[in-house]
Amino acid sequence: MKVGVLMGGISSEREVSLNSGKSIMEHINKEKYEVVPVVIDKKEDVIEKVKGLDFALLALHGKFGEDGTVQSVLQTLDIPYSGCGPLSSALCMDKDLTKTVLKAKGIRTAKWINVSSVEEIDYEAIEEMGYPVFVKPTNGGSSVATFKIYKKEDVEAAVLEGLKWDKEVLIEEFIKGDEITCPVFNNELFPILAIKSNTDFYDYEQKYSANGAQHYPIQLEEKIYEEVKKMALETYKALKCSVYARIDMILTEEGVPYVLEVNTLPGMTSTSLFPQSAGEKGISYSEFIDLIIKTSMK
Repeated sequence: MKVGVLMGGISSEREVSLNSGKSIMEHINKEKYEVVPVVIDKKEDVIEKVKGLDFALLALHGKFGEDGTVQSVLQTLDIPYSGCGPLSSALCMDKDLTKTVLKAKGIRTAKWINVSSVEEIDYEAIEEMGYPVFVKPTNGGSSVATFKIYKKEDVEAAVLEGLKWDKEVLIEEFIKGDEITCPVFNNELFPILAIKSNTDFYDYEQKYSANGAQHYPIQLEEKIYEEVKKMALETYKALKCSVYARIDMILTEEGVPYVLEVNTLPGMTSTSLFPQSAGEKGISYSEFIDLIIKTSMK
């Protein structure tokens, strides 16, 4: 079977994607698959470079990769691909829509407002949330252009910076607590990892540098674990995810979980969370890639 590893892309997360793709190329079982790297530099590449593939293994991140666009193109070309479908990918990429669905389903998430210009900033709503707040691109990822804002005077500048990266910006309530990540594979919750940042929040550098944040398996109290598990699986279902997705949460000091966001194409670098979680189940990186391919083909 000829497997193309799609990487690169045109989003702000291109470098992360290239690293994910490189890691997959290094660890995939080359005795089992004929593997070719497919580097996407422009949108047209998807149609030109996937010809002849039996399967597209997606290592793309961000816009035109994680937002359902590439998935739709591959579906049109009848090329099987890894991970979530177009609808789920689009829903999870748009944090405003993600949170709207979660709220409608009664799944706990932080308060927020969504704006497409500085004129739409509702300072009264922000005051109700209370400072600090997070300001980030609605369709962004990897914490690019994400700011923790402590006072009213700094909101507009953060929104303007976010609008350089996206057409909409999310202003979100800050929930004090510990960040955890809940990898869900084919409706099964994999081992939960705690994320301990060395800085004020889990930013781009913390996510992707070798000496960045620490992440390690965590044993939650049974009652808290059951609620986290229920929320993770309900989130996976509500957003119509398939194959695999990583659901990030904040756990307050009182043990109350809030869903932050959902990643339908989580990172696959050497420091990434999902491969580490799979490793805690005794699944090697190579076996995990094989599992993604087999489950996606079904």
